[in-house]
Amino acid sequence: MTDDAAVETRTDTRPTKIMYVAEATAHGGRDGYITSQDGRIDLKAAMPPELGGDGDGTNPEQLFAAGYSSCFHNALVLVGRRQGYDLTGSTVAAKVGIGPNKQRGYGLAVALSVSLPVIDQDIAAKLVDAAHHVCPYSNATRDNIEVTILLG
Repeated sequence: MTDDAAVETRTDTRPTKIMYVAEATAHGGRDGYITSQDGRIDLKAAMPPELGGDGDGTNPEQLFAAGYSSCFHNALVLVGRRQGYDLTGSTVAAKVGIGPNKQRGYGLAVALSVSLPVIDQDIAAKLVDAAHHVCPYSNATRDNIEVTILLG
């Protein structure tokens, strides 16, 4: 299959209308600071000790984990509501790993841990699968990075 044919068989998850645009700027990369256009984010960035830094600040992987877990949880609640389920008490935690890839660059891997304590496991699995197709982070990362979803 050619690359063009592979693209044609994928589901198109691009937005048909942009409803909101977030803006942020990095100053100094992983050892600097990050600001948002509206001033709500003003964070010191630092390499974690595992990557040779002092860890005295946040890092892109933590920010990605925060964004993905929040977005996925919102998608899960939306799907649950659409299907008549109250997901009060549910949580989504994300772990984002970084490491070298085969192309001499770096890649990410994500593990999402979903807790739906009052929902039957079979129903919970269906809700999680549906949320994985609604969540924009899931749609952006699908077939690009390894995403593991653990339902507990």
